[in-house]
Amino acid sequence: MGWTVDIQGNVHPSAHPCIHLYINGRWYAVAPPRRQPPVTASSLVPDRGATGSVASDGQAGRKPTIVREDLIAAALRLTGAHRSVSTLSLREVAREAGIAPNSFYRQFHDMDELAVALIDMAGESLRRIVGDARKRAVAGRSIVRGSLEAFMERLRADDKLLHVLLREGTVGSDAFKRAVDRQLHFFEDELRADLVRIAAAQGIAFHEPGLVARAITRLVFAMGGTALDSPPERDEALIDDLSHMIRMLLRGAHAIGKIKGSR
Repeated sequence: MGWTVDIQGNVHPSAHPCIHLYINGRWYAVAPPRRQPPVTASSLVPDRGATGSVASDGQAGRKPTIVREDLIAAALRLTGAHRSVSTLSLREVAREAGIAPNSFYRQFHDMDELAVALIDMAGESLRRIVGDARKRAVAGRSIVRGSLEAFMERLRADDKLLHVLLREGTVGSDAFKRAVDRQLHFFEDELRADLVRIAAAQGIAFHEPGLVARAITRLVFAMGGTALDSPPERDEALIDDLSHMIRMLLRGAHAIGKIKGSR
């Protein structure tokens, strides 16, 4: 239904969906303006579509969903023996994970939080190494050498989580270093408990087992950093040297404990 307006301004209904104007003895058909949808807050937000990424990005192949593990895996793929997590950018990790950079913030507040999550996972990996060493000791092998061999095997297996733990403690930000130190404390506590248990089982005195556990942990990590930059052919020599160093620490702690116990 339209309307016809004559020169006198009279309005007449029309069957045509337009407006007819009578001007200077001629009729003119004028289409009415198209109705625009009302502007709402939601209409100002870019459409993310079914993929969960911003449509205006124009990048195909992005993942429909993303979880923390995907971003962690992407960061690990970008790191290596000679590249720290602290050198990665948010956009670099997002691109490797196949998501828009803004989607990163759905899982982590920033790259520091991602790095800390990596370090926590690396700490769990390190504690599994201790479990391996215990199994070797039960099988009749030296707990010292068994733990060192387990550590080196994991290192040479391209365990990037272990690489992260070794690297971030020296080149990362303060937040990274605190996270590494926290994981090392977990490891030290478990080693201290082992030393106390062994001393009790053998009926020997052991001076400052907590301090000894810390010294051994820091020594092993220093060796791990050296091993990362050394060829695998040197592993046996590194293990031999470190085994002697740790035994000296253990015997020294035993000797001091024996002297103090006799007083």
